Amino acid sequence: MKKALVIGGSGTLGKAIVTKLKDFPIEVITAGRQSGDYQVDMTSTDSITALFESVGSIDYVIVAAGQTHYAKLEELTPEDNMISVHGKLLGQVNIVLIGQHYVNDKGSFTLVSGIIKDHPIEKGASSAMVNGAIDSFAKAAAYELPRGIRLNSVSPNLFEESAEKYKGVFIGFNPVPVERVANTFIQSALGIETAQNFKVY
Repeated sequence: MKKALVIGGSGTLGKAIVTKLKDFPIEVITAGRQSGDYQVDMTSTDSITALFESVGSIDYVIVAAGQTHYAKLEELTPEDNMISVHGKLLGQVNIVLIGQHYVNDKGSFTLVSGIIKDHPIEKGASSAMVNGAIDSFAKAAAYELPRGIRLNSVSPNLFEESAEKYKGVFIGFNPVPVERVANTFIQSALGIETAQNFKVY
């Protein structure tokens, strides 16, 4: 049986992805900072390495997590900006760099970016920056992965399930059901495409 690792599997998106994966003959393993089958700190290469050592060989790695910092540009410090760089961008990049040695032939990585790289919001410059970088990394790095391993990213819109909470921030956005976003992660992870930036807008 093939195995899928969902990092961030306890969040709104992660839970929806795990539910979708259960429709297939796949063993699903979850990881998170404080929850899941395994714990991982995405800002630590030692922690990421320990996760893959514990999980062993894997077929599909799906990331549905990543911390970013929101602040007005005039208040955004270099240190605050690095929260986004380490928490979401380098965290996911390092998951690929380290994880490529544990992913089976013809396996895949699916990373998560986000809509505000294309449609900015107030206080979102740092997050938008790393979202764009994640998509660029996924598109370029996919061509160099060995053994038929695929790499894509998914850029989701605001979730319907979170729309009420964030309606004052994502002004005028048209939210999408998280189930629809989860389906796109399944398409990326289990399909045949690579070097794609899937948008769910």
